[in-house]
Amino acid sequence: MALERVSMNRVYDGVLTKYRFKSAALGGLMAQFNLFIPANASSTHKVPVLIYLAGLTCTEDTGAQKGNFIGPAAKEGIALLFPDTSPRGAGVEGEDKDWDFGVGAGFYLNATIPAYATHYNMLTHVTKELPQVIASDELGIPIDWTRQSIFGHSMGGHGALTIYLASLLGVGDNTQPKQYRSVSAFAPASNPSISPWGIKAFTGYLQGGAEEGKVRYDATELVGRCKSKENPVHVLVDYGSEDQFLKGGQLLPENFLKKAREVGYDEVQVRVRKQEGYDHSYFFISTFAADHVHFHANFLKA
Repeated sequence: MALERVSMNRVYDGVLTKYRFKSAALGGLMAQFNLFIPANASSTHKVPVLIYLAGLTCTEDTGAQKGNFIGPAAKEGIALLFPDTSPRGAGVEGEDKDWDFGVGAGFYLNATIPAYATHYNMLTHVTKELPQVIASDELGIPIDWTRQSIFGHSMGGHGALTIYLASLLGVGDNTQPKQYRSVSAFAPASNPSISPWGIKAFTGYLQGGAEEGKVRYDATELVGRCKSKENPVHVLVDYGSEDQFLKGGQLLPENFLKKAREVGYDEVQVRVRKQEGYDHSYFFISTFAADHVHFHANFLKA
């Protein structure tokens, strides 16, 4: 699983590098990711890392190029990791038929339907494989993996929330207990077991369909299983009042907020903000990018 450097660009006095490697989690397919290392990182000074999960149809380049995260991360001395959104080249019949399922739409889960189970394991890829590959690489990349946080947009917001909460609860075997210090999301698919995107993904990837997804991959359901006194959290969610997918019932942030309040999380631990006039685009994301990076810095640099 040696890393191959694909490209390198200097940015904000740090370096953004694209790597590729043969991924065991993705069934032997080649996987690519972008990694930003700030100028203050060195062999004697490892830096914390913030992982960004992009949304439907995106790649490892989308957040790196359009998110406006790198400048704020450089100022805070935080590395940024940008994984891809799905395997590429699996050749599963029907995987490229629809924009919201298959290629570019891995939903950050591990598939259990046989046709997809060999390659569509983005959960393991993001939470286990990438940290292990980067940490063990002979290039000596200076990241402190004891200080991780995670965030994302839309499908990636769903991924970030569920990965964070599952780690907190000890659900599944793909994350370490309390692996992430904080989580944030832009317009996340917050209750996917009852939304069209989520039902389509869970039915297509999971043998147990939406019911299996509800147990393991639904942020609203997961936060409802937390206990505020036993499971302190650091959560920030932003969504736009003019988001077209909000109106289509895909996101349901109100369900997530309601469940969080029911189990005792106040607005300090779980903050959900409706941003007036904003839509689902990277114009929205880039506007609040610095807010999210600074939010995570509070916990990553502690």
